[in-house]
Amino acid sequence: MTAQPTGRLDPEGHLVLSRTLQGPLEELWAAVTDPGRLGRWYGTWSGDPSSGRVEVLMTAEGADQPEPVLLRRCEPPRHLAVTLGTTADAWRVDLDLEDGGGTTEVRLTHRYPAAGELDSVGPGWEYYLDRLVAAESGRDPDELDFARDYHPAMAEYYRALADVLHSRG
Repeated sequence: MTAQPTGRLDPEGHLVLSRTLQGPLEELWAAVTDPGRLGRWYGTWSGDPSSGRVEVLMTAEGADQPEPVLLRRCEPPRHLAVTLGTTADAWRVDLDLEDGGGTTEVRLTHRYPAAGELDSVGPGWEYYLDRLVAAESGRDPDELDFARDYHPAMAEYYRALADVLHSRG
């Protein structure tokens, strides 16, 4: 199975991807914020969110060291804005959840992606969102294969988006 790329650029040049999942808004909010549920498809976090900072251990990638995450804004159960990392090129990512009456749309926005990284960043987010769908629908997220189905399979699609970013610049 090779997944199909779904990412797009919004008018500001942010990378936007979304998935619609079965289930109420509050359940999907827990899937993206509760450390145990998040750990099934992405990674676990530790720390005190009220401090505005936590650390995330990327379990899906087999990481052995947690990465710092800045919580820029949290408005349960609809919006979470984070900065992944602490360097100048840290990633700014927003998650927005929208209630669809029995379904929930999860929209991920990667703000200001570097055009030169889109061919790997795009497939990476596709992979993680598909892992979320798998975990929340009772399937095994580990059955998804990044190397076979996401990268390099989606790289050309995201290189074309990078060309659009370059042309805007």
